[in-house]
Amino acid sequence: MSGMRRALSVLKTTTVLSLSAVSIGGMLSLLPLPAMSQATFTAVEVEGNQRIAAATVRTIAGIPTGSTVTPGQINRALQNLYDSGFFERVEIMPAGNTLKIVVIENPTINRISIEGNRRLDDEQLLPILGSQPRRTFSVSQTEADVRAIVEAYASSGRIAAEVQPLIIRRADNRIDLVFEVLEGRVTEVDNVSFIGNSEFSDSRLRRIVETRQARGAFSGLFANDTFIEDRLAFDAQQLREFYINRGYLDFQVVSSSAELSRERNTFLVTYRVIEGQRFRFGGVTVTSELEDVDVDTFISKVTLKEGQFYDPRQIDNDLARLDDEADLQGLAFVRAEPRFTRDDDNLTLSVEYELIRGPRAFVERIDIEGNSTTLDRVIRRQFDTVEGDVLNQRQIREASDRIRALGYFSSVDVQSREGTSPEQQVIDVDVEEQATGSLTFGASFNSSNGAAFNLSIVERNFLGRGQTLGASFSTATNNRNLSINFVEPSLFDRDLGFSFNLGYFEATPGFLPLDQNTLTFNPSVVFPVSENGSIRIGYKFEDMEVLAEDEDDDDAEEISDFLTADIGSYSTSSIILTYTVDLRNSRVEPTAGSILQVTQEFAGLGGSQQFSKTTASFRTFRSFFNDQLVFSAEIEGGFLEPFGDTNVPVFDRFNLGGDSFRGFQDFGIGPRDMNEDPLGGLKYAVARFEASFPLGLPEELGIFGGVFLDVGTVWDLDPSTVSEDLNGDMMTEAPIDDGSDLRAAAGVSIFWETAIGPLRFNFSRALESQPEDETEDFRFTVDARF
Repeated sequence: MSGMRRALSVLKTTTVLSLSAVSIGGMLSLLPLPAMSQATFTAVEVEGNQRIAAATVRTIAGIPTGSTVTPGQINRALQNLYDSGFFERVEIMPAGNTLKIVVIENPTINRISIEGNRRLDDEQLLPILGSQPRRTFSVSQTEADVRAIVEAYASSGRIAAEVQPLIIRRADNRIDLVFEVLEGRVTEVDNVSFIGNSEFSDSRLRRIVETRQARGAFSGLFANDTFIEDRLAFDAQQLREFYINRGYLDFQVVSSSAELSRERNTFLVTYRVIEGQRFRFGGVTVTSELEDVDVDTFISKVTLKEGQFYDPRQIDNDLARLDDEADLQGLAFVRAEPRFTRDDDNLTLSVEYELIRGPRAFVERIDIEGNSTTLDRVIRRQFDTVEGDVLNQRQIREASDRIRALGYFSSVDVQSREGTSPEQQVIDVDVEEQATGSLTFGASFNSSNGAAFNLSIVERNFLGRGQTLGASFSTATNNRNLSINFVEPSLFDRDLGFSFNLGYFEATPGFLPLDQNTLTFNPSVVFPVSENGSIRIGYKFEDMEVLAEDEDDDDAEEISDFLTADIGSYSTSSIILTYTVDLRNSRVEPTAGSILQVTQEFAGLGGSQQFSKTTASFRTFRSFFNDQLVFSAEIEGGFLEPFGDTNVPVFDRFNLGGDSFRGFQDFGIGPRDMNEDPLGGLKYAVARFEASFPLGLPEELGIFGGVFLDVGTVWDLDPSTVSEDLNGDMMTEAPIDDGSDLRAAAGVSIFWETAIGPLRFNFSRALESQPEDETEDFRFTVDARF
């Protein structure tokens, strides 16, 4: 076996060898000129070559004919031939006045296969290999391919993976190249710790970083508890943003390290940080030396206030507002630049927004590369800037952030460069596509309605147009739901979103002796009306059939006249308007800010139903003790006004209970008939208060606590909706109590982040209730995606 083959036979992922050096070292011993000092050759002959021309071999060797040749030149010729990567074996020997170069060419790769890979399939590994079928085999390239496979496994958390390259000889100097993979176990993170933090606890910071600790019996089910080295740099950036956004100007991540545990089966991750002091904003001013700029008109656009904790996001917001004002006033090339004055004694940072005239530069064009699937216009519409506009670097940075936020690309690089002249700038956008489709299986459970299962398929970049198309199906003990959704985020390439939903819903609720079958079609458009506000205009067509319970069911009860009046078919054609103002600091885990939403529905554009339905909610968030305690308060209410003889069935009336009013069962509050079946109401109001906090348990358990208080009621049942039965006869039952007596419930919650999803346990007690209400002392829910 040659030196190269011996090297390949022992190549492992844990030891990187210089295979070409090993091969050359073995072949130099074949040099047959041990006693020759120099010689002159009139010819150089090449033997053994099949694909490579003799002239090419002589050129690579670099030995001149008719000149004196030294042993050093022979050795260099030998090394040149090996370095070319074309030859498996080379011998150089004299034969009188002729110098013979005998070569054995490297074989041609016939086929490449990967064996033993289960976690990463061939479609993921083959594209990262440099070796290709029908190309010449190269030892150095094979070594690089081994490293690429190892790195791919390391990125998925399997740092112990090993790869053995093997050669299978075929006829005509061809080989099959086989990479045998021993995947090894996933290497998990046993502990994530921080050194140098005093303002924020380890448990709080663990919620910031992407790397998670393995959670006992659930370890391996979370992707984030698998060790991936590249994630450490991302975590460091997340920590920096977290601290900087809270006023810690001098925060640093000194180091982020990962060490194998003593058992060498898990990693211990440590972040060493310097928090520094917390700064507030000092004075805030707007200045300019430009004659055509009226500073007073810009001051009102500044939202930053003295005394607030430093937050660079507020500065970015002000800069955008000032730039927009300059554009509105037609002040070409005038831009705001922040100047800072730091006061370490008082821990303040004063801000001066200086309006200056920037360099005269225009956008010549926007070049986009790397988008093999996504259409250019999907990327281009993320820019507020178009060709011919004044160049604004802040807008370019914001566009880059928006492109990343799309989630269509694994990497995004946006740079500007000089175009046809110094005043013309070209914006280069270089992206790398990633998968945007998903197939999701899910499960959910709550103690009232039992288990539910769902299946959904979603493509977030349909046909590369930036559209979302999805379908979902769910089934539970008491209901089934099928829906198809479509979202166009930029209709006509404008800041106008369009969506529609087509759904079918069947329900047999256990708290009512009625069944419901509903078909819904709901298109809508949404557009911004302010910096944080938007309006959604939608149309809804709903065809609903309300049925009596199956009479063959042994548990079926006699239906009261009140609910008998609801049995029948209903068609609703309505316009829905929704106004939203979202000022939360995060849509996922808000700790500050508020959200207001008002919805108005008018039914009567055809169909059998005619009514007006109004709902409104306002929720605010506030945190204390460095986000350890998060408090939220919400007020919500609504009223429904039927027109004419319209009968609004129980499923369309308001109800409270379950998750909407803790401490009571679904439909547990409000008017009831003689059988104590819920009837719902035409008006409702509820206030919810909640606080969440850590319990001091180990962070890896993912357990937090909370307390809550809900106060509210459902009332008012229009007599016209229950005054007649199916035959049109007046009902003789006793009138129902549809008063507005307040209900209240309080309780404690346990939140548990588990591998099967976030679990919530509510232990509640009704503080105020009516005799007919259905209370609930305990409820537990889980929602999982896997």
